[in-house]
Amino acid sequence: MALLENWQKIAYNEKEDKQKLQKFWQRYFLLEQGVYEKLLSNPDEKVEGTVKELAEKYDLSIMDMTGFLDGINDSLVCPNPIETMEEDTKVSLVFDKEKLYKNMVDAKADWLYELPMWDDIFDGETKKRLYLEQKKSGTVIVGRKIGRNEPCPCGSGKKYKYCCGR
Repeated sequence: MALLENWQKIAYNEKEDKQKLQKFWQRYFLLEQGVYEKLLSNPDEKVEGTVKELAEKYDLSIMDMTGFLDGINDSLVCPNPIETMEEDTKVSLVFDKEKLYKNMVDAKADWLYELPMWDDIFDGETKKRLYLEQKKSGTVIVGRKIGRNEPCPCGSGKKYKYCCGR
């Protein structure tokens, strides 16, 4: 069975006691933060290796490393084959800085996008711009509603109800 399936069974187990699951995620988020602190301290380093090697490098269990790889995959320059990943699968942690920052904002992971290491990567203005871009990307703006007796916006000269409003 692939590592990702095992990770998902543990992390998203709906039958598990809520408090136990909450403690699991608290512990995981601390480990995840530690890995991001190391990665962001040297953001241009090409970190590559097998899942097992990276787990050892960052002092994580194979399952915790699998969770980390699942979380960062959308932010990588070249995504890893996480669906079929095993301990000896070669993976890369080369990430797109802007994409990673925006994905952290999207995940509402303030403990990650507020890490002090980001100050060495982006200035305050850039961080604010990326934050706002990500927040606005989920906003749907609905245009003004056309009244049925108003002229049709297609330019036909007819009332909306007799033209495109049918």
